[in-house]
Amino acid sequence: MTAPAGAPPPPRAKAPDPAANFYVRSLVRSQLRLALSVALGFLVVLVGLALLLALWPDIHRLRLFTIPLPWIALGIGVYPLLLVTAILFNRAAERNEARYRKIARQ
Repeated sequence: MTAPAGAPPPPRAKAPDPAANFYVRSLVRSQLRLALSVALGFLVVLVGLALLLALWPDIHRLRLFTIPLPWIALGIGVYPLLLVTAILFNRAAERNEARYRKIARQ
């Protein structure tokens, strides 16, 4: 698509700044590292809980309001863990971005 006649030309792109590219790549790497560590930690806790429930047969006899405890642990207990994980991840990601903004302003 072409610009209409008489329209100002589009702004020229600035030459890439090597320092800015370095800091952006650093931010992306730190966010990726954070995401992978949070995901791995969450996965370890879930697998650990599943293994605990599978390898401890007596736990299936425990009931809370006639509901087996493993069902409560896997069906309801995971959501608070997911919420806390999401909150902690969000705070850490915001800290990473605040550090980047602080460095980028200098």
